[in-house]
Amino acid sequence: MTLPPATEPHVAFADLASADLVVDKLYLGGTRGNTGDDPMSKLIRGVGNQGGFRCVGSPAKGTVRLAVLYTSGGEVNWPDHLDEQTGTFTYYGDNRTPGRALHDTPRAGNILLRDAFAASHRSAAERTVGVPPFFLFEKAGASGRSVRFRGLLAPGGPNMTSDDELTAIWRATAGQRFQNYRSLFTVLDQDRIPRNWIEHLLAGGDPLGGNCPGVWRTWIESRVYRPLLAPSTTVIRSKTDQLPEDTDGRAMLAEIREYFRGREHDFEACAVAIWRLIAPSTGAVDITRPSRDGGRDAVGTYVLGPVANRIAIDFALEAKCYAADNSVGVREVSRLISRLRHRNFGVLVTTSFFNKQVQDEVHEDGHPIALVCGRDIVDVLRQHGRTTVDSVRQWLKLSFPQP
Repeated sequence: MTLPPATEPHVAFADLASADLVVDKLYLGGTRGNTGDDPMSKLIRGVGNQGGFRCVGSPAKGTVRLAVLYTSGGEVNWPDHLDEQTGTFTYYGDNRTPGRALHDTPRAGNILLRDAFAASHRSAAERTVGVPPFFLFEKAGASGRSVRFRGLLAPGGPNMTSDDELTAIWRATAGQRFQNYRSLFTVLDQDRIPRNWIEHLLAGGDPLGGNCPGVWRTWIESRVYRPLLAPSTTVIRSKTDQLPEDTDGRAMLAEIREYFRGREHDFEACAVAIWRLIAPSTGAVDITRPSRDGGRDAVGTYVLGPVANRIAIDFALEAKCYAADNSVGVREVSRLISRLRHRNFGVLVTTSFFNKQVQDEVHEDGHPIALVCGRDIVDVLRQHGRTTVDSVRQWLKLSFPQP
């Protein structure tokens, strides 16, 4: 096992049973080289050492006292994702292969999601017994069994409808279709989960007793969310940060480039579609003609406000279908900046990356431009079910047919 840097907060394997859970702290696995090295069963007795859903109690019988959601971060077909800036966590259920019904899974994880999200919209009394505290852990590092605690989760979120929170989605493997859940949770603003509350829950005590965190009590009693918001302090991304790090992701991006090879101007429509996935409130968009685009490959509106009284903000979009080693430079971005009017914003979508000078200029001068790089494209496609080269190729052919 690789030990963490001396400066990184961590809890040794021998101390797990008595440790509080602290957001983003590392909890070390053992060194024997078997499943006994798993730290989860030492941190929280009874949760086991396998699977994404690890419960104390039975989901099928409705007796879950607490639940651990574990994510490896490596399932490209099921891209669990924590948005640290909004506190929203996307988690996929446990029906991940064909041959079973949505709720017919060995660990009954999807039953837990179904029942907990349903109970979350009922009375405080029903939330108390029907929604267990969810603790989020993720695999730490490429090797070893160490985990990192990411926070206390409540089903749903302050800006979501019940339809958004839990969705049964279709997938296909080898021509066989099946359903799984995509669930949305909120990480509550609680930096430490005290050990005595965990022990109280394990003993079957009242979930609101035993030093229960205030944010959990507030959510149970009134369904008011207090999310843990962590605005990013890193605004300049390296080339590595802007391109997919895995082979499948790089292949997906290469498929897009190859599809538009020799007719890169047609990538504009694809860039607009990608932007719609990122910003669903995008309204009408007009792709300008090649002979008069003047640096604006598309112009459109972003819609805000209630249905009866919507307002629209204009934006201009540029698309650059570049090779992975060809960065977007100052010239391209400056052209877009020069064409933005007052109260407009810009979007620049590229299959490559933005060099440091571009990012410095955009951020330091406060230009209202969204920079969408290759990794962003792959991430949003995966979040919307396009997780393989074949699925991306099919999407391209159906959405942007070649002349």
